[in-house]
Amino acid sequence: MNYNTTGWNMKLGSGSANTTPPTYAAAPPAAPAQAPPETYVFDVTEADFQTQVLETSMQVPVLLDCWAPWCGPCKSLGPVLEKLAREYGGAFVLAKLNTEEAPQVSAALRIRSIPQCFLFIGGRPVDQFTGALPEGQLRAFLDKHIGPQISEVEAIRQEAAQAEPAAAEALLREALTYEPGHAELTLDLVERLVAKGEAGAFDEAQALLDGIATAERTARHEPLVKRIALARFRPQGDPAALQARIAANPKDFDARFDLGALLVSESKFREGFEQLLEIVLRDKAEAREKARKQLVEWFDACPDAAAVSHGRRYLGMYLN
Repeated sequence: MNYNTTGWNMKLGSGSANTTPPTYAAAPPAAPAQAPPETYVFDVTEADFQTQVLETSMQVPVLLDCWAPWCGPCKSLGPVLEKLAREYGGAFVLAKLNTEEAPQVSAALRIRSIPQCFLFIGGRPVDQFTGALPEGQLRAFLDKHIGPQISEVEAIRQEAAQAEPAAAEALLREALTYEPGHAELTLDLVERLVAKGEAGAFDEAQALLDGIATAERTARHEPLVKRIALARFRPQGDPAALQARIAANPKDFDARFDLGALLVSESKFREGFEQLLEIVLRDKAEAREKARKQLVEWFDACPDAAAVSHGRRYLGMYLN
């Protein structure tokens, strides 16, 4: 039986194999197609090696996992490879070859130790590795040939992050019709709704947050709850009048508290922090402690990591 492929000839059936090991191309042919979900992982034998590995690799990269039932490292590597095949969403497929049942293929590939994996692209092996590598190294191996992969949800999230507010909101809403209840998509939409600063948007945002299952709530959840509370209950006061009072008397701490609260309710966290930091700097008594406690509470609600870092750093400096 002859397996004739682009750049590689493998003879099976006569009990002999090429003595020249496969060469690994530095720039393999492009394989833009993606496999359907039901074919991400499959078993392969000597009988169907030609079609399942060589011919399939003309359309989509095939990672050949050469293993054996008695091999301990194979048992730890296999599930990780299967997980990656699913996560990469068809960017490559995983063919699992039991070397105990495929002596001729094993000989042709010159397998000396298992687990050993070969990446086939364009009908030929372009790279390989031996041993149960950790997941990070496996991803690096795949990404070198296939490129980092992101899911459709992540692609939409990235697109929305770069879009104008209205377009971003529409993208996220549409994505949630296909992935209802997706926690990160929901939180992205909540952030957009809070930024709108409208009463109806706050109500919807809170309802969306409440609808996320407790087990799926991440570190982003509670700060958004606090942001909604801050925005919903905007304090009374005229910012211009409060700024005029502060200009006339920098130690008008009541005006600074009120202006800081107004700014934070509008998600202007950095500006709000500055008003209370001034209190901490200028006062050594009751107002300082009140400002410190309020700042800590606002830090927990702020989505701007740089603003929080700046605020915490200066709060520590002013308290010492």
